[in-house]
Amino acid sequence: MMDRADKFSNRIVNIAPSGIRRFFELAAGQDDIISLGVGEPDFATPWVMREEAWYHLECGHTSYTSNWGLELLRKAVASYLNRYGMTYSPKNEILITFGVSEAIDIVFRSILNPGDEVIVAEPCYVSYQPLVALCGAKPVALDTSANRFIPTAAAIETLITPKTKALILCSPNNPTGTMIPADEMEKIAAVVKKHKIWVLSDEVYCELRYEAPHVSIGSFPGMKDYCIILNGFSKSFAMTGWRIGFIACPQELMAQIHKIHQYAAICAPIMSQYAALEGLERGWDEVEKMRVSYRQRRNLMMKSLDSMNLPYITPDGAFYLFVDIRRTGLSSEEFAVKLITDYKVAVVPGHVFGSCGEGFVRCCYATDISKIRVALERIGKLLKGEPL
Repeated sequence: MMDRADKFSNRIVNIAPSGIRRFFELAAGQDDIISLGVGEPDFATPWVMREEAWYHLECGHTSYTSNWGLELLRKAVASYLNRYGMTYSPKNEILITFGVSEAIDIVFRSILNPGDEVIVAEPCYVSYQPLVALCGAKPVALDTSANRFIPTAAAIETLITPKTKALILCSPNNPTGTMIPADEMEKIAAVVKKHKIWVLSDEVYCELRYEAPHVSIGSFPGMKDYCIILNGFSKSFAMTGWRIGFIACPQELMAQIHKIHQYAAICAPIMSQYAALEGLERGWDEVEKMRVSYRQRRNLMMKSLDSMNLPYITPDGAFYLFVDIRRTGLSSEEFAVKLITDYKVAVVPGHVFGSCGEGFVRCCYATDISKIRVALERIGKLLKGEPL
């Protein structure tokens, strides 16, 4: 190993590894573990999309695409966004990315300078704050626990300072499954415009909702100048391993984002792009089937948790239940470790999603319903102090 004190970047050394991945690795190392941990659909990607990718492989379509992504896919994304009241040019306002994670990263790198502040509504996806910090900027946590883990315009405005550059939202939320109501979203949009800050809207779960319609913050009048839409195919189309997402934002900002994407990724995988295009054109029936199944599993879990007198946040979308385990007297970490070690069920401790998640665990119900039933029985045994 190189012998010098500064051989690593201070920014990355000071960032902790993902708390989710730790429990994923614990679960992966044992065959008898039931995982309610990692947020990944248990469905295979719809066959119509796999078949399309296979066709292009057989045809030898294995080259780079434009840095922007396939033109047909960008046009399909533009049509999709238009369904939700947003208009973006497929020519220079939509970029196909290597998943939504790349999208978040390159957006932050395009808008942030050292010392800038980004308001992050907690609990939140574990990548947000580290990616802000890697830019030399400061993540400012917004504790949403007082309002069913839903951010409000009033609470956001109290955190805005002259250094505030952006706000990031996720609705439906990971890890809580809550959605920001349309009237509150409109108020948040007004705050964003008033203070002239960027808002990153992570909408990757927007097709997995159960009752309320999806309302994007980008659909309100005047918001296009301030809004950056982040979305992808991993969750709604069960395409986590295909690594395919997109960004939609104003042309002036996209010109900067595009430069980073050119150098860092070149383009998203061409087979993934063709599969995603097929999904947008002919895959919606399969999305609906998955959504119906997730709703059934959600309802099963809620009924079982009710019988255990274990509180939770009722999810409006996504495929997570944020379960309140404070009555056990255990911390989130202690509960999760005991559950996986003694009862062979993996969940994610709530504190990894932000400090206000302490006292909760995230349970993902994107797994086989028979396994969910067994996992719930084991959680019940833990609560009663019974051995497995």
